[in-house]
This record gives sequence, structure tokens and C-alpha cells, in this order.
Amino acid sequence: MFGKKTVRSKSYDRENYKPALKCSICTGEQTAGFLEVHTGQFEDIMLIRGQKDLDEFIAAYHLDPSEITKIY
Repeated sequence: MFGKKTVRSKSYDRENYKPALKCSICTGEQTAGFLEVHTGQFEDIMLIRGQKDLDEFIAAYHLDPSEITKIY
């Protein structure tokens, strides 16, 4: 009943999107999502409140932390 939360793996179009963190300079708020390569439009996926949320995002989409870019 009370157990570990399972992370479901998800996929995205690796040719047209790249993973990114949208960061606010003023408040420090971070949002994880994907940046469309051709148009530069950012698609929000989840709010990052701490390292745990970032780890969940990385695990859900099977990402390498080095491939995530930051947008300010």
C-alpha cells in the first residue's frame, strides 16, 4: 500500500526536441521540459523544486544530465 513511487519511462522525439531547464534569474525557479530545435519553443513538463524532482525527470526520460541545457 505505501511503497516506493515507481517512475514510468516516457519518450520524446530526439530529432526535433532537446531537454532543457528553464531557469528564472530573479526567483531561481526551474522548469524542466523540452526545447523544439526548429522554432525554439519551450514545452513545460514539470516544475523542479529540488534535486529529487530533477532526478525523477532524468529517470523518466532516460536522459544524461550532461545533455540538459539551461535557458535563462
